[in-house]
Amino acid sequence: MAFYDLSKPERDFLVDILNQEIESDLHYSQTDNIIAYFSDEDTYIRKAAYLAIGRIFYDQQYIQSAIFSILKELMQSKNELIRQTVVNAAGEIGKFHFDKIQYVMDTGLFDDHHRVRNAVIGSVKKMGEKNPVPVLAWSKTYLKHSDKEIRREICHGIELRGRTHPQDILPLLKELEFDETRRVSDTLIHVLGQIAYKNGCLKTVVAHLNTWENKTLVQKALDEIVDVHNRYKKFAILSQDEAITYIDTHYVS
Repeated sequence: MAFYDLSKPERDFLVDILNQEIESDLHYSQTDNIIAYFSDEDTYIRKAAYLAIGRIFYDQQYIQSAIFSILKELMQSKNELIRQTVVNAAGEIGKFHFDKIQYVMDTGLFDDHHRVRNAVIGSVKKMGEKNPVPVLAWSKTYLKHSDKEIRREICHGIELRGRTHPQDILPLLKELEFDETRRVSDTLIHVLGQIAYKNGCLKTVVAHLNTWENKTLVQKALDEIVDVHNRYKKFAILSQDEAITYIDTHYVS
C-alpha cells in the first residue's frame, strides 16, 4: 500500500518505525533497513528515509561518521533509487555542512541515471537556499563544463536561491549567456523568468540584464519574464502590465 493510501495515524506510525530502524542500523553499522527504505518504490517512503538521516545527523553528532561511511558505501549501489536517496540525504546535511558531502554531489552529477542527476539538482536548490556561499562557489566550477547537461543542471539547480537573492546567482547565469546549446539557453531563460516575478526581484534582474551582451537572448528572457507575470499572476508581485512598463522604462536595449 502506498504511503498516502494510509491514514494519517498509520503514516505517523510508519515514519516512527522507519526512524527507529534507520537509527538502529546506524548505531550498529548495518544497512539492511536503510537499503530497504532507500530502495522503496514509493517516493514518500524514500523521502521519509533521507529526512530521517538528516535529522539523526544533526541530533546525534557522535553518529555522523557512521552516516558518512554508509552514504559513501551506498553511493556505489547498482540501484538508482538507492543512489538517488543517498544524494537527497547528503543534501539535508549539505544545508549546513556542504564541504562534508561535496563528493556525493560531484559523483551524482555524472551519474548514468537521470533520477540521481535530478536529485543533485533538487539538493543544490535546497542547499543553495540555506548555505549559498559554498554551494554557489561549487556550482560556478561546472558552468563551463564540456558536458551540456552538466551546465544545464547547474543552471537549474541554483534557481531557488535566485528567487530570494537574485543578485547571488545572476553573475553565474551570465556565464551562460553565449552558451550555444539550446537546452542550456532554454533553461537559462526559464530560470531568469522564475526569479524575476518574486518580490523585489524584477528590478535586480533587469538591472543585471542591462550588463549582458547577448541581446538576442536577453530579449527572449524579457519575453519570458513578461509571460511569467501572466502565467503566475496569482503569485506575482506585479501585474503583467506593470512588469511591461517597468521593463520598457528601465531596460536599455
